Amino acid sequence: MLTGVAVGLTATYLLLLLTLVFAQRKIVFRPDPAAVTPAQFFAPEGMAEVTLKTADGLAITSWYLKPQRADGQVIAYFHGNAGHRGNRVPRILPYAAEGYGILMVGYRGYGGNPGTPSEDGLYQDARAALDFLQEQGVAPDQLILFGESLGAAVATQMATERPARALILEAPFASIARSARARYPFLVFDALVRDKFDNFAKIDRVGKPLFVIHGVRDATTPVAFGRQLLERAREPKQGYFPEAAGHNDLMHHGMPERVLAFLAELGG
Repeated sequence: MLTGVAVGLTATYLLLLLTLVFAQRKIVFRPDPAAVTPAQFFAPEGMAEVTLKTADGLAITSWYLKPQRADGQVIAYFHGNAGHRGNRVPRILPYAAEGYGILMVGYRGYGGNPGTPSEDGLYQDARAALDFLQEQGVAPDQLILFGESLGAAVATQMATERPARALILEAPFASIARSARARYPFLVFDALVRDKFDNFAKIDRVGKPLFVIHGVRDATTPVAFGRQLLERAREPKQGYFPEAAGHNDLMHHGMPERVLAFLAELGG
């Protein structure tokens, strides 16, 4: 009897494990593939579509608003795992209103773009985006990397590869494996994670000013992850952890004001 129960539990465990292993990309990436335009989402006047060529040959559409500030600073904005760039227009409006240029980076498989998302694929999309900004004459000290949730992992990777003025992380996770353990503590499958997005292993290699914003009530990405990254990161660094904020409402809990103040301290 006990042997039968043990076999049943083992089979159930293995089934759950296999489901997570083979379905993990559907869990990590939740794109809305519908084609979108800036006008559909009331993007700031002047924001236009730009097509970026990736190293693996994809033509990725992103949205670009040229800077209006005298210092020419531009925010490269990397959005989270769901939806598409159009959904994030409200998040960038406060920065556009202050004259910052904005590049809303498009991902493969999202918002009408070709391809299938993966960790390496998103990094290729991000590199193409930063190459575009360099071609536009944006210097490293004018470039601000801003990542939201999954996009925080993309921004962190870019911060290890490219010089930039600052790195801003909104509701980041430590790694996909750590997130999986937090959500499924009874399943141990770190070695089977395909898209690792290991911010924890990379953050201490980021040698530029860092600002981490994370809501204490975040039920999607525990605030402990944001605190861990901030603690592990090198100076200079700052954090903002509003008590009443969750995962998707940080912009309503003082985030834009704090981000602008952080940039002002850097001279921007």
